[in-house]
Amino acid sequence: MSTIRLTMAQALIRFLKAQYVERDNERVPFFAGVLGIFGHGNVAGIGQALQENPDFRYIMVRNEQAAVHIASGFTKMKNRMQVFACTSSIGPGATNMVTGAALATINRLPVLLLPGDIFARRNVAPVLQQLESPNTQDISVNDCFKPVSRYWDRITRPDQLLTSLPEVMRVLTSAVDTGAVTLSLPQDVQAEAYDYPEDFFKQRTWRIHRPLADRNRLEDAVKMIRSAKRPLIVAGGGVLFSLATDALDKFCRQTGIPVCETQAGKGALPYNHPCNLGAIGATGTLSANRVARDADLVIGIGTRYSDFTTASKTAFQNPSVRFININLFEMDAFKHYGIPLTADARVTLEELLGKLKDFHVDEKFSNEIAMLKEEWEKETDRLFHLNHKPVPAQSEVIGAIWESAKPTDVLLSAAGSQPGDLHKLWRTHTPNSYHMEYGYSCMAYEIPAGIGVKLADPSREVYVWVGDGTYLMNPTEIVTAVQEGLKLIIVVVNNLGFGSIGALSHSLGSAGFGTYFRKRDEETHQLTGEQLPINYALNAASLGAKVLEADTIDGFKKALQEARTLDQTVVIVVRTDREAKVPGYESWWDVAVAETSSMESVKKARKDYEVQQKKEKYYF
Repeated sequence: MSTIRLTMAQALIRFLKAQYVERDNERVPFFAGVLGIFGHGNVAGIGQALQENPDFRYIMVRNEQAAVHIASGFTKMKNRMQVFACTSSIGPGATNMVTGAALATINRLPVLLLPGDIFARRNVAPVLQQLESPNTQDISVNDCFKPVSRYWDRITRPDQLLTSLPEVMRVLTSAVDTGAVTLSLPQDVQAEAYDYPEDFFKQRTWRIHRPLADRNRLEDAVKMIRSAKRPLIVAGGGVLFSLATDALDKFCRQTGIPVCETQAGKGALPYNHPCNLGAIGATGTLSANRVARDADLVIGIGTRYSDFTTASKTAFQNPSVRFININLFEMDAFKHYGIPLTADARVTLEELLGKLKDFHVDEKFSNEIAMLKEEWEKETDRLFHLNHKPVPAQSEVIGAIWESAKPTDVLLSAAGSQPGDLHKLWRTHTPNSYHMEYGYSCMAYEIPAGIGVKLADPSREVYVWVGDGTYLMNPTEIVTAVQEGLKLIIVVVNNLGFGSIGALSHSLGSAGFGTYFRKRDEETHQLTGEQLPINYALNAASLGAKVLEADTIDGFKKALQEARTLDQTVVIVVRTDREAKVPGYESWWDVAVAETSSMESVKKARKDYEVQQKKEKYYF
């Protein structure tokens, strides 16, 4: 067997370059490159190997957590068909990536993390940034990645790549087990050489299959659908990942079964599709929540039924409600004691379509769906054009962006009050044009992920929505966008603090405590003094962005028009009224209220909480 002598890091990069993925006869290179920052724990290993491979793209970021967010945004936009690897030094560079790893795993997004690690050769220990333990020498801060990784390994010998990397690829390309994969790379081992078999670096194609549902369970599901009077589909992110949007469209048109969308599933159908009732759950539309309340059958497709989707188990109130769950992930397929169809969403919908050719919901139910949908569109139009003074309401800002954007443009957000309002109000035309990270709802995801989306599809305009609180957590990747010549339209909504948690605090009787951006008051010793003099525009300009500002909705619309004409990253700072909220539409979210308190407002909130909590259901 012929061999080639390479360092462990050189072998790793050569292997990544040779991996391909194929689905439905489409074959693409699996790895798009490497994101990261070099330090003493990876500069002479991974860094040197990347320098020898200029055809394998390296992007320098400003924060290691942001690197993982870029990778997550990229692979989500690619429907998990391509990924980035992320490299860091040891110590703080590595642990900066832990949050990103958790986000990727929770959202089932494949990313490869390559943190540097302490010396495998122990004679020089403790090395700089090493965590010492009195109980073992076989531990480092990289062990923190274990609970948030789908696969974790530490490469203490160069030859261990031969058995570890195939496992890495197995997990990254799995539609079921994917998430963050972590290879801890001791800095000395990265630079060690080994005679690797040349066959190890031959091109390999990993094929993604479409498993069929169990035949008996599929027939049980058909019978259950036929017996349903008020069925409802909950479309989750799995619809998009499996490219099942066309199949869902045909299934709904044939059967008349209405569809509601989770945050991850929004865009599964166009907003104006006759069967699309919009968002469901704690951030749902009035139309979807009313149909969900009385549904006697819920067909979950690619959803994990988070508490926002189920409104903390209060969304489905029909005492006879039953579930059919189409999901590749067995744990999700078995939720709520439903019929578990552990199968690909697209092929399962196609099979159901063939078995239900003569089935359609009754005319009365169809008319109800049409009426509720029409009422919701009128409500959306109202919220888009409130003419709120003196500064716009957030719903008006959403409407202005929607009117400015083209059908294929991407709206991206993750945390704050925006996800709830956008889930309700954003009118999606095409798949993957609504990009919401709500599995982890991670503040500081937005700007890095916008870079990932733009890298994945440069043809689309990308609108990145961040609140002022989120912006302050990680504005520095604006520099990376400028560095890479990528255009983002970043909308910074200035509502003078943490608007989302402020509203939640008020609803819990706590009056927004600790959520306003104010100085400390010398008399009360609380954060109730003057507003902080933060200038977001100057900050963004200092990082290389073109900056526009608006205090009125007309000014904001003009800024959006100008932003579209520019070929660089633009930051638009717009003031909004945090008290002008979008209603809840008969939904609820379980956030526990203090059971005892000296505050009357908290006591009242607790009473309201106990009333709502009684609506929570178990589904047997």
